[in-house]
Amino acid sequence: MIRYALRCERGHEFESWFQSSSAYDSQHKRGLVTCPVCESTRVDKAIMAPRIARKGKSRPAPEPVSAPAEDASPASLVMAPQERELVAKLRELRDHVLKNADNVGKKFPDEARKMHYGDIEHRAIYGEATPEEASALIDEGVEVAPLPVLPGDRN
Repeated sequence: MIRYALRCERGHEFESWFQSSSAYDSQHKRGLVTCPVCESTRVDKAIMAPRIARKGKSRPAPEPVSAPAEDASPASLVMAPQERELVAKLRELRDHVLKNADNVGKKFPDEARKMHYGDIEHRAIYGEATPEEASALIDEGVEVAPLPVLPGDRN
């Protein structure tokens, strides 16, 4: 997975995850990369700083956290109204998944594979997977998506 900083023709900046750089190129060429604010398809990569891991310090993956409906975190106070609306919709989506799907924890990759190959009945699940496990699932054609981590979740 790769994350790109993007900017539309109207100057809206946002980030998006892609399976690979070629997946971004393919989606961009087909007009599938759109601005979440104005829905423009005229989007280009923006300059981004590389993320460099510190030696000896690794951060565990964040756990999904349910936040109050009204996000009054400092991060939300500097957001544009459209960004606050997007965050609210993402929170609603995440909360729906957490409420209506089974948490299979670290068994997620195995359970997702079993469903994909028809070994077990399909059902809504969520759980944990390393980036390598998620990439392997995607390479096999298993449809997976990360639950969004939203402003205020890490505070």
